[in-house]
Amino acid sequence: MMSYRPSTRRPLQLLACAAVVLSFVLSSGAVLASGSKQSSSAKRPVAAKVPDRKVHKQAVQPQRKKAAVAQAPANRTVKARKQHIQRTSAPRRLSVAQQMGLRAMDDPLDLNSSVALVVDQNTGEVLFSKNDSAVLPIASLTKLMTGLVVAEADLPMDEMITITRDDVDTYKGTTSRLAIGARLSRGELMHLSLMSSENRAAHALGRTFPGGMERFVQLMNLKARELGMTDTHYVEPTGLHSRNRSSARDLATLVNVAYEHPILRDLSTSLSHEVHVGRRTLTFNNSNRLVRSSDWDIGLQKTGFISEAGRCLVMQANVAGRQLIMVFLDAAGSISRAQDAERVRRWVEAQYGTLQEEVRPQG
Repeated sequence: MMSYRPSTRRPLQLLACAAVVLSFVLSSGAVLASGSKQSSSAKRPVAAKVPDRKVHKQAVQPQRKKAAVAQAPANRTVKARKQHIQRTSAPRRLSVAQQMGLRAMDDPLDLNSSVALVVDQNTGEVLFSKNDSAVLPIASLTKLMTGLVVAEADLPMDEMITITRDDVDTYKGTTSRLAIGARLSRGELMHLSLMSSENRAAHALGRTFPGGMERFVQLMNLKARELGMTDTHYVEPTGLHSRNRSSARDLATLVNVAYEHPILRDLSTSLSHEVHVGRRTLTFNNSNRLVRSSDWDIGLQKTGFISEAGRCLVMQANVAGRQLIMVFLDAAGSISRAQDAERVRRWVEAQYGTLQEEVRPQG
């Protein structure tokens, strides 16, 4: 009877099979892990490596310095141009009297005006004169002759006149509160022209005069010749054109004749006036500040200004009991002509007021 003995080959075979299986499993796991890593890296892009900040700053700074150096000449050029523009200004336009050297001339009263004349209206005595024969642009003093021609034509003052595009200033480009299409009476246009030196009002007076503008200017010059104003010439009725010229002597004559017309006295010395233009009410004031002063008794006045003429003023006034005609041409500042008039008034009061007291009868 045979006995059973376990074989030693069988376990060894089993161990060998297990080892083969284990190695297969391990190798499969490694392959799967590798594939997973590759798949994950494909989905997430690798971030770029950030350079060190110190290194980056050192690399950028030289580039900035180079750019600043390259731009520096251009910046200096721009600054230089700006400084050049700031320092350069248009030369101040000299008046005709300045070009003639009249403003630099001295006088006993140290007036600012290049030309001055003070005449006793009743006797014709010249109390003070300075360059009174110089022929100069007279600006809006022209409007006094404009008013005189209209007044002597005996035209209806209530006739309505429309401001048109033709009345717009093309000489100096000045503005006006009288819009195109505004309708005013001839009397209102006269008022604004003499009191506030309204240019469109004066132009409309000439444009609508019988015979038109050419005839009106012709009459202005004929009137000047009639009055013996040989230094005077007009080319238009506003005074904006510098070719309107006269002398202080001629202007004193004009003031004397214009004073004979009550309408010119009243309108030129009016403090203010309201006009109704459409739905608007416009208030115009006198261009001569002296008419508001209690120290003055002014019977007629007219102001004027363009750069070629300087500040101008003519007046008839009662000073120290005497009726005087005053003419001031080419004053520099906006208030200089009024200051000159004040200086002359005080001088006349000091010189002739005392004489008047001496000859006053006693009793």
